Amino acid sequence: MLRKADLHMHTKHSDGAHSTEEVILMAKERGLEIISITDHDNISAIKEAIEIGKFYGIEVIPGLEISSDIRDQEVHILAYFFNPDSKELEEYLKFFRAERVKRASRIIEKLNLLGFSITIEDVLEKAGDSAVGRPHIAQAMVQRQIVSNYYEAFYKFIGNGCPAYEKKIHLSPKSAFKIINDSGGLSFIAHPNNMPDVILKELIEDGVDGIEVIHPSHLPNQVKHFKGIVSEFFLLESGGSDFHGGDRNDYSNFGKYYTNSLKVDAMRNHLLRNTA
Repeated sequence: MLRKADLHMHTKHSDGAHSTEEVILMAKERGLEIISITDHDNISAIKEAIEIGKFYGIEVIPGLEISSDIRDQEVHILAYFFNPDSKELEEYLKFFRAERVKRASRIIEKLNLLGFSITIEDVLEKAGDSAVGRPHIAQAMVQRQIVSNYYEAFYKFIGNGCPAYEKKIHLSPKSAFKIINDSGGLSFIAHPNNMPDVILKELIEDGVDGIEVIHPSHLPNQVKHFKGIVSEFFLLESGGSDFHGGDRNDYSNFGKYYTNSLKVDAMRNHLLRNTA
């Protein structure tokens, strides 16, 4: 019997609202048997998650989400089955976590120029030990009563193209694929729903291993389209809920969007063939 696998979710270690154990407990309640916690630029939840998962009967696959871009198109890349102790991977992540703080500081400066009273300390307090991101800035803006809710912060001020927006510093997709592969992992294009096929095919030529086919943002015709691309180019297939919790209020997606153990087995077999 196929097992339900959600290979895209976030915890407090990045921009999720829940602890590692809370996410695993929710996964179990929703009938998931395989999960991957894919925090942004942060793998500090992985070893803890694997141990907690064993206790609750949930298989936890090492996961990560990193950002890249190609021709001004932002690309999110999911990594699976890498070695969490890879020194090269950790150096990359350490650099980009520092860049996240610098980006947040630039956004705060723009908000200050717009006349709003908010500090980087407000944002770091929200982030705690996690990788700093725009969701933490949005939370701080709500607390400072600059906006009335989380989403208003994005569509008025810090979303793409808005007055306080700041672009991330990115690694090229090809370099990201190499770092992931060198650490023993597999790379997948995350939620490519708004990505032109010409760019998707360029990423395939650059060496990506698979595509996230199942995602809450994907319409049924898009799922069919991505399955066709996976088949045409002999790629691997992933899927998940991209669950965050908290202000995003995406709890109904958790347990609704998932792939299965057959796709996970295909990933394992691919890795075995490449290391044989």
